[in-house]
Amino acid sequence: MTLATDVLAGKRLTLARLLTLIENEKPEGREALDQLFSHTGKAHLIGVTGPPGSGKSSLVNQLARFFRTAHAGDPAATVAVVAVDPSSPFTGGALLGDRVRMRDLAGDPGVFIRSMAARGALGGLARTTAAVVQALDAAGYDIILIETVGAGQSEVEIARLAHTTLVVEAPGQGDDIQAIKAGILEIADILVINKADRPGADITERALLAMLEFRHPTRGNHHRNAAEVPHEAWTPPVLLTVATQSEGISALVEAIRQHKKFLQDSGEWKTRDRERLQSELDHLIEHTLVSQWRTSLPPRQYQTVLANLTGRLISPYQALDQLLEAQTGLSQNHEYI
Repeated sequence: MTLATDVLAGKRLTLARLLTLIENEKPEGREALDQLFSHTGKAHLIGVTGPPGSGKSSLVNQLARFFRTAHAGDPAATVAVVAVDPSSPFTGGALLGDRVRMRDLAGDPGVFIRSMAARGALGGLARTTAAVVQALDAAGYDIILIETVGAGQSEVEIARLAHTTLVVEAPGQGDDIQAIKAGILEIADILVINKADRPGADITERALLAMLEFRHPTRGNHHRNAAEVPHEAWTPPVLLTVATQSEGISALVEAIRQHKKFLQDSGEWKTRDRERLQSELDHLIEHTLVSQWRTSLPPRQYQTVLANLTGRLISPYQALDQLLEAQTGLSQNHEYI
């Protein structure tokens, strides 16, 4: 049996092995993804981002627990959690601290938790996060919660991956307009003020509500302009939670479900799915072309240009021109051979 067949059969150990192959960019992982792709597109992808210390992991933990329980006629859902942790600059590994905070989910067969190292990637996600999410989607998980690194101002990649993006803030973390300065506010579908039992929660709430009046309707989307946004755009609600006490989780889940319904009724679900796949394809093309270009260029040529650049003999643009000319010359020589 193949890896893909075992994953579709619900074998968790095989799924874990596949995710490792995907993270390490092994050919077996890519082959399995090719076979699994037709089974994707069903999960609700929920991104959770925000600054460090806002309680994202605790919130994800409570959301997973809530989704795993039937409420008001809604059946219990299977949940996968992808927690992207900062990488060590020395080993490239991650602390995997999110698993410590989610220990009470351990042993639940309907929950799958995967921590992965950012490995130096910017934007709050690892380069293979989208592929990992695809594998979990194909494995049949109804909801996939994706927690970003939490680095702050660069946490915008999640908006290209998730259907619903939660931006988590906490009172007393400094500048009340940090979110709008960072561009984080534009990607929020739901704004969450966690640790709302702290002093200043009401001030943070008023500040976010005021900022929403200036929010551009494109949700920070890089593929569309304002004229292409549906007439009745979604207005992000501002919700208060205390994740450690399970307070406000029910209201947050209801907002998530309402957003999903909005996406489906307005056609935005398909639009975001197309944009997500387009973004992933663009990243793959960029990575592959750069790798192929570097492979085709003689190492000595690159080092010579780099030495001239370091010695300030040429500018970065001139270095680029010289490398492109060298690569073009190689291609033309191969044509004549």
